[in-house]
Amino acid sequence: MKLGIVGLPNVGKSTLFNAITKAGAESANYPFCTIEPNIGVVDVPDERVDALAKMYNPKKVTRAYIEFVDIAGLVKGASKGEGLGNKFLSHIREVDAIVHVVRCFEDANITHVEGTVDPQRDIETIDLELIFSDIEIIERRIDRTKKALKGDKSLAGELELLERVKSALEDGKSARSLDYTESELEIMKEIALISMKPVIYAANVAEDDFQKGIENNPYVNKVKEIAKAQNAQVMPVSAKIEEEIAQLDQEEKEMFLEELGMNESGLDRLIKASYTLLGLISYLTAGEPEVRAWTIKKGTKAPQAAGKIHSDFERGFIRAEVVSYNDLMECGSMAVAKEKGLVRSEGKDYVMKDGDIVLFRFNV
Repeated sequence: MKLGIVGLPNVGKSTLFNAITKAGAESANYPFCTIEPNIGVVDVPDERVDALAKMYNPKKVTRAYIEFVDIAGLVKGASKGEGLGNKFLSHIREVDAIVHVVRCFEDANITHVEGTVDPQRDIETIDLELIFSDIEIIERRIDRTKKALKGDKSLAGELELLERVKSALEDGKSARSLDYTESELEIMKEIALISMKPVIYAANVAEDDFQKGIENNPYVNKVKEIAKAQNAQVMPVSAKIEEEIAQLDQEEKEMFLEELGMNESGLDRLIKASYTLLGLISYLTAGEPEVRAWTIKKGTKAPQAAGKIHSDFERGFIRAEVVSYNDLMECGSMAVAKEKGLVRSEGKDYVMKDGDIVLFRFNV
């Protein structure tokens, strides 16, 4: 999974990126200090992997991971090339979802490109640039489809869809705000519009806001209002707190979070929100050679899940031997789980569940 971190310059994007990836991207108090996108890979925290590693003592432990892409600050006119905008927009097209960092704190020492803090204006600025960029893409697709329509009348439905999307974009609405049929969604996937991508708003607050209570921050409440209308998610986060957490070991981190009255770090919350947003789950494979988490889409059937490991597993799929994580933990070992009849033999139509521990049987 690849998440693109976007926002106006100086909203805390690179500080947040540094904190969650410890990748040391440059973070400075001036616009465009990030020109090429910085990329950081983060393991997905999963206590199930830890527990299985204790049980099997494997040679190797492999967690699921997320790739974060820190995309330079966008400004008004980015879709027309302002502030190296076109280059930045091309990086956003390659991600699965967008983490839009919105400044929700006052600080006289950190300049704002517009001079004041206003989440609604900031969100609209970014949204409009993404929409303008999408209009160009959709217009090119409409021209191609019109030409092809002369020889293939079956494309009439596609043209109608494209015109509908273009009209919404011209009204300032994102492509994701429309309803689509399954076949229309397939067409939209091909076009890869930026405003079609799911969004999490990371409302970047001051450090002491977590102690005062996020609900008292009017800027965060404004972001929540906007997100509700867009069917997007909101996650209040303090880039400064995340920066401090990144320097601590596990024990210190837990104590620090407890002092702040938080159960988990912003990174952990962001990862969970991303999985939910993209409809992802994890299944696990476990043995002495390796304990490993595999990320799949919710609703994936066993053969396709097996194909994540190797195409031969999908091609020669016979069956999947499955036990739920909770059942295995209660039994204490795979042998006891088998004795109790908790290890099931599932066929090609089995829909994988989050936390399934699987052994695939195949023959090629």
